[in-house]
Amino acid sequence: MPATSDDVYDQLRQVFDPEIPVNIVDLGLIYDVKVEEPKVLITMTLTSQSCPEARTIPDVMRRRCNTIEGIEETEIDIVFEPAWTPQLISEEGRKALGMDDD
Repeated sequence: MPATSDDVYDQLRQVFDPEIPVNIVDLGLIYDVKVEEPKVLITMTLTSQSCPEARTIPDVMRRRCNTIEGIEETEIDIVFEPAWTPQLISEEGRKALGMDDD
């Protein structure tokens, strides 16, 4: 069975920003996922351009995604347009952070 974007998102939900107790998907950092076996192409952002985890998070993402059957390479494109804002956090992420639904 070929790898799917759902498989990739399942793995990415296991990756956390060490400074924020929410996974990178629910944090709204993932903008796009394309599966083109044997490669995954991910477009993402970081909470800021000076994020201290700018190297660590993509490394963890690659390790997780490369465990998916049929995936041998994970290419990550980090962009800052559009800029990340707290409005990108999912409902689940907002609950985990104790944010009100304003």
